[in-house]
Amino acid sequence: MAKKTSAKKLILWDIDGTLIVSHGAGVRAMELALTKRFGVTCDLRQIDWAGRTDSWITGAVFQRVGLPDTPQNAHAYLEAYLEMLPTELRDGPQGRVLPGVFELLETLHHRKDVAQGLLTGNLRRGAEFKLTHYKVWHYFEFGAFADDSPQRNDLGPHALRRAKEQHAVEFPPADTFIIGDTPHDIECGKVIGAKTIAVATGKYSVAELQAHAPTAVFEDFADTAAFLRVVDGI
Repeated sequence: MAKKTSAKKLILWDIDGTLIVSHGAGVRAMELALTKRFGVTCDLRQIDWAGRTDSWITGAVFQRVGLPDTPQNAHAYLEAYLEMLPTELRDGPQGRVLPGVFELLETLHHRKDVAQGLLTGNLRRGAEFKLTHYKVWHYFEFGAFADDSPQRNDLGPHALRRAKEQHAVEFPPADTFIIGDTPHDIECGKVIGAKTIAVATGKYSVAELQAHAPTAVFEDFADTAAFLRVVDGI
């Protein structure tokens, strides 16, 4: 049942490169899953996967290794990936929550005029594994995920619908903020008329992100007050 809220602004977060860095846990899990399920290998560094969805990456991997991109193969591959991911998060190189993220999530969590959700290329279960590992999953009650569509630009309407279901209030796109570290995040926000906040904690620099004309760009989120000024239109 939806909870009635006074929230007026919606913050939708990307995960990898925006909230956290896992130092390749997802990539390693996808490579291992391919070998486990199909007995073939693929170097995912050969694929431009930043800002893409896990389901889109699956199709790109199948094309590269010559596997049929069928629903059955995709399901088998992604299930194997989800089996591998917790181990890679636990045993691989130590990742971290990015600068300022804890402070921002906590601050926004306590604001009655703000709702927070996810808009991510991760599968929902993959998002939960990652954010539970880094102890920030509890900040997010809803989201849009790779389960909804392989195309990131399709995810915005799913997120808006779930925000309305969760909070029993309509969030106009003009009061919605898409937060991410790639040009795909910026484009995804613009598709639904949302504001966009880009952060250069992924593979793209401030200048590269600025070229796509987001509402604001940050080097990182260490300055909580500066982020909040953008959200509050100050």
